[in-house]
Amino acid sequence: MTPMGTQPMGNGAPSELPPSEGLPPGGERRVAAIDIGTNSIHLLIAAVDPALHSFRVLLAEKATTRLGERDPVSGDLAGEAIERAFLTLRHCRDLARSHGVEQILTAATSAVREAPNGREVLQAIEDQLGLEVDLVSGPEEARLIYLGVLSGMAFGQTPHVILDIGGGSTELILADGSDARVLTSTRIGAVRLHRDFGQEDPLPPARRVFLEAYIQGALDPAVAQIKAALRSGEKPLLVGTSGTAMAVAALLAAEEGRAPMRLQGYRFSRSRLEALLSRLITLPLEQRRHLPGINERRAEIIVPGALILHTAMAMLQLRELVVCERALREGLIVDWMLRQGLLDDRFAFQSTIRERTVLHLARTYGVDVDRASRVASLALSLYDQTRGWLHQDDGQGRLLLWAAAQLHACGQHINVAAYHKHTWYLIRHGELLGYSEVEHLMVAAIARYHRRGLPKKRHESWQLIESREDRRTVSTMALLLRLAAALDRRPGRVVAALRARRLEAASLEITLLPEPSPEGEGWQDLSLECWSLRSCAPAVLEASGFDLKVSAEAMGDGARIPPR
Repeated sequence: MTPMGTQPMGNGAPSELPPSEGLPPGGERRVAAIDIGTNSIHLLIAAVDPALHSFRVLLAEKATTRLGERDPVSGDLAGEAIERAFLTLRHCRDLARSHGVEQILTAATSAVREAPNGREVLQAIEDQLGLEVDLVSGPEEARLIYLGVLSGMAFGQTPHVILDIGGGSTELILADGSDARVLTSTRIGAVRLHRDFGQEDPLPPARRVFLEAYIQGALDPAVAQIKAALRSGEKPLLVGTSGTAMAVAALLAAEEGRAPMRLQGYRFSRSRLEALLSRLITLPLEQRRHLPGINERRAEIIVPGALILHTAMAMLQLRELVVCERALREGLIVDWMLRQGLLDDRFAFQSTIRERTVLHLARTYGVDVDRASRVASLALSLYDQTRGWLHQDDGQGRLLLWAAAQLHACGQHINVAAYHKHTWYLIRHGELLGYSEVEHLMVAAIARYHRRGLPKKRHESWQLIESREDRRTVSTMALLLRLAAALDRRPGRVVAALRARRLEAASLEITLLPEPSPEGEGWQDLSLECWSLRSCAPAVLEASGFDLKVSAEAMGDGARIPPR
């Protein structure tokens, strides 16, 4: 079959494509993933770093193709929908090829697997576009979504319930940092519900009651499996992925008056969702199309999608949801990495997600990793030695301090002048996987305040940190980073270690221990580092009330630069 508007391409090129323009830098491998969904087709182009066993997203695009539109009699995928899909897939293929990808991974989900002519359409895609499409089953779709989320969030030992509401199916997954316990797929989705039951708009109250009962009946087996697999006393975290969860989060964020730069890690409660849903149901389509945060096509299916989301949260008895921007297409990348031997273990990969995403961002902006690691080591040493008197952090700040130390100089990628402000911008707008929205902002703010002025109420970077406790953490961690960064005056390592102690009620003494001199005789002169550290004394006094004293000592002969 040849859809309208397309031309056959002979036997077609294989999905493994030779690199063309846009070749990757040395060591990186580029791969593309295409997710052919019921409502949309998503393209993702990733740069895989074999050394870090990680990947970064180079480009992500989405087109609303509504492939799930069916012939009312035969149930076949409609001709116009197939044509839209072919045009989009041609664009995706050409765009991926221009980035020099070595392979295009393509998966089709519920719309294609349920249609009588689904396999015929896939054969036409292969013949005409050279794309080999994997027709994934419901459980396989759930597994790929799980891998995608696994690459974007730090699970720890907390069980996570992943809820992915697509156009034609809803996946419910239970997993933790060690295993995926339940993988389910249910034939209910936002497009399917709108197509079968959404003829009345706005939705009458009686129809809402009917739809909620219908959704509950469809989801009941999956929810029962989730509950049965939860161990006694476990309280899972609910994670929402894909279109509906993202659209609801965008609408709720718009209500707050300052939408986040990214929806990754955005949280909302069931009560807020219920209030939003009650308003959406009363609005006709034309008014929903003008709502901020969603496009016109999403406005058509937002009500049934939100009904599924709200009903699922109620059935699971979970009061809050956190958004994850990664899903099936990222799962295709992770699955490819596993098959290529670039990941030995998906759980080991997941357990180091924070470290890898920070190092990836540092590499992107040309950070001198050796110097940043030295600063991080000194900052963490200060943290450990001053815990309980200079700061009262419970451990969360230590993780954020390490990330901020690794990235504190990335603003020099833009300009050395006032680079701490550029650093804040780059971190805030960058991708930090495994961190919540608040933690992401805190890392950026800690790096922002490692030099020059202390936080002020008028600063946007300070205003975005709403919690008083979070502001206290940012302030104290930034102070520790300021001290550590002040010792990074030269390209080479000259400070071997430091000792921090409380001399009296409000006096902090830091003693620097030098490295041996390069010539092999004596020790490095730390006069420059002592001078630099003493310049932080006014900021230390203002931020903490402690008077800073600095000294240096050689480890062999006891020679000492006296404290001042």
